[in-house]
Parts: sequence; structure tokens; C-alpha cells
Amino acid sequence: MEITRTFDILPYALKNHPFDDCLAAKENGEWRKYSTQEFSDKVHQMSNALIEIGIQPGDKIASINNNRPEWNILNYAVSQVGAILCPMYPTISASDYVYIFNHSEVKYVFVSDEEILQKVLKAKEESPTIIDVYTFDSIEEAKHWTEILELGKGQHQEELQQRIDNIQASDLATIIYTSGTTGNPKGVMLSHNNLISNVVAGKPLLPTEIGDVALSFLPVCHVFERTVLNLYLLGGIKIYYAESLETIGDNIKEVKPHVFTAVPRLIEKVYDKVIAGGSQKSGIIKKLFFWAVGKAQKFEIGTNRNFIADKLVYSKIRQGLGGNVKVIVSGSAALQERLQKFFWGIGLPILEGYGLTETSPIISVNTLLDNGTKFGTVGKVIEKVEVKIADDGEILAKGPNVMMGYFKSPDLTNEVMTDEWFHTGDIGTFEDGFLKITDRKKQIFKTSGGKYVAPGPIENTMKASQFIEQIMVIGEGEKHASALIVPAFEHIRTWAKDKGLNCSSNDDICSNKEVISAISSDVKGYNEQFGQTEQIKKFELVNCEWSVEGGELTPTMKPKRKPILEKYDHLVKKIYNDS
Repeated sequence: MEITRTFDILPYALKNHPFDDCLAAKENGEWRKYSTQEFSDKVHQMSNALIEIGIQPGDKIASINNNRPEWNILNYAVSQVGAILCPMYPTISASDYVYIFNHSEVKYVFVSDEEILQKVLKAKEESPTIIDVYTFDSIEEAKHWTEILELGKGQHQEELQQRIDNIQASDLATIIYTSGTTGNPKGVMLSHNNLISNVVAGKPLLPTEIGDVALSFLPVCHVFERTVLNLYLLGGIKIYYAESLETIGDNIKEVKPHVFTAVPRLIEKVYDKVIAGGSQKSGIIKKLFFWAVGKAQKFEIGTNRNFIADKLVYSKIRQGLGGNVKVIVSGSAALQERLQKFFWGIGLPILEGYGLTETSPIISVNTLLDNGTKFGTVGKVIEKVEVKIADDGEILAKGPNVMMGYFKSPDLTNEVMTDEWFHTGDIGTFEDGFLKITDRKKQIFKTSGGKYVAPGPIENTMKASQFIEQIMVIGEGEKHASALIVPAFEHIRTWAKDKGLNCSSNDDICSNKEVISAISSDVKGYNEQFGQTEQIKKFELVNCEWSVEGGELTPTMKPKRKPILEKYDHLVKKIYNDS
């Protein structure tokens, strides 16, 4: 059967690879499994229920929830009746909800838990288009989503089929509001064809087999994980949802997945945990561990893993991730090349890709195909997508994956589209056919001496230090480049304990002369990789990690440069007033 709309994936899956555990999630400590047949039945029941409550084609329905099977059911049900799903991050503020609800004219909202419910109910007071709010968790005095689901038993079958038949591939399927680092969120309009073209192009690139298992924990409201979920269902991969970010380690050991997606920040934390574990060893075991780590860090494509290192060290690390992982797919931000080499070196290949919400999202990706991966790049451009580099170095993309435009914002759409070419805002080059991202166009700044500085490569390099958790390079209009640095508090506490230093609090760490000296030494070493005007001349330490909740990061974990500069203005002044 031809798959042209997102919900076409489900009957394809039901016909070609039905499972008893197509979807699964923890409920009261036990895995609740949905067969492909039950999944399909509930989608149709929910579609009928939406028609029963008066949902018309083009109506907007918001979903704000953690990763769970109910997401998939609602997603396909909304699409089948011609309505538009507006997924939102659970972590954004009530004021952002108010803006999105009113801008998109949302009629119904589905939320997962009480914390989100309270934010949404507050926002509902200023959102006149919202008719009602339903929850996936059972919450006292809240309407449970099964109240709507029950309305869909055996009704409106004929009308539902007519709606399904009327939906075209070119029709709007979803509006995804990008988090953005400044201003109000922008509503990215994606058609069925935008989403499906990405899934179809990605399917042959994923090295999995029918019946393999995936663990899902990246936010389903983001187009990256959403596209991947469609890819799993099309490719016959069972989807198990992690309970939370805190339980990923335990869930991986339970589920033993063959594939999962991750962001670089998570991969960095896994690496740090591996190194911390090895550091606790002693004698010959510790020496063997770090000898094996050194071998992995020098891994090159086309070479074999060291047999002894693999048997004694690497196999144990793989076992800690369930023992079955064939591949990890990384996106959302730049992955350090040293991490890519390390994980490939221990037998856990990470495939880094690139894309944006506006491109559904995949533009390019590394693969396990022959000559399919090049470290330090985001892979080759996928089928039917074109990329060219503009005169100023900006990456432009064209293809069936490029968005329909920004909702209610033709002026913003025109700013990023030129003759079907989408301006990504990223700077890049091609190396032997592989796309390489070098920086964000808007982040490049000019010093008072007129020299341009691209923060991205500098920040990515500096984060290789075990002492640096997060970093933001600054210096717009100043004499030289400097940095705000968040120390790797967890690692430093272990390091300080071994050295007999008093570093019990974050403030202790930020003021400790030996810590500052260690970070300064690493910064000085990494500076050698950059030109004189790009080198970090001074830095100040920040006493807490940047987070979404703290307002320093977007929901996709990208730094909000302006809010960070405002929040730490006293440190910026200290750097440049003392210069």
C-alpha cells in the first residue's frame, strides 16, 4: 500500500508486522503493552469520539505530555479526522501556553499529569477558544481522556472514512511551535507529505530488523522524536517508552533496546558516568580500563576494535546499556568528535544527523552504509533533499521535507524562504560529500577590533574538558573573546575528594583556586586549536547548571544567549571591566 499520509503507517504496520507489544509503557510498575491491533482499534475509536464532540477538519488540538502510547493514539486519531495537532513542551511557561493556545486557536487540550494540568488551567483563563482539558493520568476532579474515548464506540464510521478519503498528502498535518531563543514561538506548519517524505527517506538508513526494540525518551512534541516514532512503526520496530529521564538507565537494562535516539548532552553524561566508574577502580584494573579508553578515543572508521579491550572493558560498557544496542541516533546539537570516536570504538556506533523543525526535520545523517559516516560531520544529504551553501556560508535546503510556512506569519516565512530554498541559519561546508556544521549565523559576533568570532566550534571543543559542563563564548563589541563556564560539578567533587579539597558546595567549587587552575589549564590547551582572536582570554565560573526551568536553555537544550548574558551581566562586567 502507498503511504502518503502519516496515519497510513498504522494499517501498513498492522498488515506487515503486527506485534503483541507494538507500544509499551510502565503503569504502576508493570509494562502495559499495546498490540498493533489494539493500537489501531483505539485510534479509530478516538477518531470517532473526536467527530462525536464536534471536531471539524482544520480544528486545532493541543497535546502536552510525556512520552507514552496515548500520544501515538491521539496523534493518528487527530490526523484521521482532518484536525491539526499542536504538540507543546511540558517545560514551557504558562505565558507561552497562553500565546500558543490563542495564536493557534486551540479547542481541546490533552495533558499527561497534574503539574502540566495546573499550568494549562491557569492559561485556559486567558484562552477563550479552549472548550475543555483532558488528562492521560487519573487525576481527582479532572476529566480523563477515556471519557472522550468512550464516546467513539461504533459511531460515525462512514463519516470517518469520508474524512480519511478526503485528506491529501499536501494537507496541513501539524503545527509545531519552535521554542526559539528570542521572541514569541513560531508555528511551523508541516504537511503529511513533509513528514512522510522524511520517514520514507530515513527507513533504509536505519540498521534495524523487524521485531527490534526501541526505547523512546526524547520529547515526542519535538519533530525529531516524532519522525523517529513514525520511522519505527513503518520499519517494524517495537516502541517502549522510558518512565522519565531519571529512569533511563534502569529502563535500558529492562528493555534491552536495539536503537534509541539521544541528544549530545545525554551522551556526554553517559560518557562521564563510564569514566567516573573507571576512575573508582584501582591498580591493574584501572590501568587496563584507561588503556582501553585511550584505544577507543583513537578509533577510526574501517578499523577493528582491540580484541582484549573489547572482551575485558567494552563488552561490560555495552552490557550496561542492555547489551543489544545496534545504533544510537544523535541530533538537536553538535556532538563532539571525541565522543563519536569513543562510542564507535567500544562498539556503540552513534549516527549524528542534522535538521530543523522547518525541515521535518532530517536534512542529512551519517549511516552504517559503506562510506556512510565521517566523524565531525552530520552525514550525507538524504534522498530527494537538496542542499547548497550560500555565498556567506549559510546552509540552504530544498525538498519535500521543507515546511509549508509559519502559521499566520507570511512575513516571517518570506524572511527564510527564497525560491523554495529554506535558509537554515546555520553555517556549514561540504567535506567529501558530507555536510559539516561550523556555527549558527546569528551567533557569530564581531569584536571591537573588527574580527569575527564563531562561538560554536570553540564551545564544542572546550566541552571536551572533564571540568567543563557548559560554556558560552562571549565578546560582542569587546576587545577579546571570553567565556562563561559552568563547571562539571559532579566530576569535580570526585576529583576534589581524591585531592583532599573542600568542594562540598557549588560556590566552593567556583572559588577554589585549584579548580580554577585546572579549568584554566584545559582552556589554555584547547586555545591552541584556534586563531589569536578566537582564543578565550578570560572566563568566569557560574555556580549552577543552565536548564530549561532556569530559563537559560530552550526545550531542545540550546543556550538562550540573551537571557544568559542578562542573568550573568555582573560576571560579564567583571571580565571586561578588569581587562
